[in-house]
Amino acid sequence: MARYTSLVTVAVSFERLRHLLTDILHSCRMDVIYMAEDYLVARELPGHVKFGKLVTVEVLIDRFAVQEPEVQMNIVVKNEELPLQSDNHCREMFNLVNQAVSENRQWHLIDSAAS
Repeated sequence: MARYTSLVTVAVSFERLRHLLTDILHSCRMDVIYMAEDYLVARELPGHVKFGKLVTVEVLIDRFAVQEPEVQMNIVVKNEELPLQSDNHCREMFNLVNQAVSENRQWHLIDSAAS
């Protein structure tokens, strides 16, 4: 199973964050399938890759880890694909999601760390 994570801190109100995350994930060909106050799950839309390569994105939101109006997010991008190559579909989608989060003009990126 391929799995890539990043920890991101942004300056944005907690109320706007979920709406902005939904827009970002839609722009990355994802459909939000579950949303709670501090947790969001999105799934890649089928049709571009084989079913086993479809990516799931989980976002755990921790607004209490930093000062107001900052929000910290733990983003996990994963699929059922074995990461036999460093350039695989899951890694490509991870890079796409991270780039979309980093370049979003609706908030200020404070910190980002990927693993």
